Amino acid sequence: MTIQTGSDGCDGIGDAAWSPSAGPAALHLRAALNRLIREFFHARNVLEVETPVLSLAGNTEPNIASFSLEFSGRTNGAPRTRWLRTSPEFALKRLLAAGIGDCYELGRVFRDGEAGGRHNPEFSMLEWYRIGWDHLRLLDETVELVRAALALVGRNAGLRITTFRDLYWQALQLDPLTADIEALRNALGDVGIDPIGLTRDDWLDVLMTHRLQPAFASDQLLAVHDWPASQAALARIRNDAPPVAERFELYLGSLELANGYHELCDPSEQRARFERDAAVRAQRGLPSIPNDTALLAALAHGLPACAGVAVGVDRLLMALLGTSRIADVLGFEFAKA
Repeated sequence: MTIQTGSDGCDGIGDAAWSPSAGPAALHLRAALNRLIREFFHARNVLEVETPVLSLAGNTEPNIASFSLEFSGRTNGAPRTRWLRTSPEFALKRLLAAGIGDCYELGRVFRDGEAGGRHNPEFSMLEWYRIGWDHLRLLDETVELVRAALALVGRNAGLRITTFRDLYWQALQLDPLTADIEALRNALGDVGIDPIGLTRDDWLDVLMTHRLQPAFASDQLLAVHDWPASQAALARIRNDAPPVAERFELYLGSLELANGYHELCDPSEQRARFERDAAVRAQRGLPSIPNDTALLAALAHGLPACAGVAVGVDRLLMALLGTSRIADVLGFEFAKA
């Protein structure tokens, strides 16, 4: 299928400000992908659920900015500030703790400060959880879903699975779990980056985006698992030498499609990670974000052992159509919203 962007097929529209960003082919493909996703999970007895878009708590992750708004109605003493979700993760985990079982959500999420190129402040996310699975078993299912999506446009892709450590070593002759900041900086070569305020994890991210991802084979799925413990986010940490996070990311070419975890179930550790996020936010002068106390209570009640993954649906559509512009798969991009 060849992508049709902007107003292709709509006579006389041109680049009018009111016209759609994506062409008809891309919009029809989005509908087909949404249908495929629902059929995929229905066949596997995974329940579709809906959770709130507005929440009392935001995302504490320092590298993600949340939108907030003020509610004008009665709150019965609760805070008026509400946060647009950056993912449905916390609410889905509350459902899991309540015993809902395997579930997924396909819906809209929001991130402030991300617009243009590959990013849009409002986008579609698919997130699902499997009880009793680890991240590697969930990786297999994620690959199966992506390959089913590729079949919609008559494509397939090979699969390469590697660890985070081996990926960096094979490409850069660098051990990302032990190398110091100076070694990471030197591995960038002639890539110019302002070093002010960058942490060790920031340098690892820069190496990924500027040295590694551009070289990923365009016709290959690449699964990278067992990440540095410092990048665990909400994943469990396994006590290897050195420790690693039980997490994976899945790429098609240079596009990151999915991020999955063997989920953290310990409420004390989750609270400690919230507190570390708050300390980093304060150090960077970022707004303070309230912790999700409902999530902590659900973890204390008992989150079953599980694995979860989030897939960027717009990114997947971009990969299917071979475009680097997220606007090519959106009915209306941010500038036209």
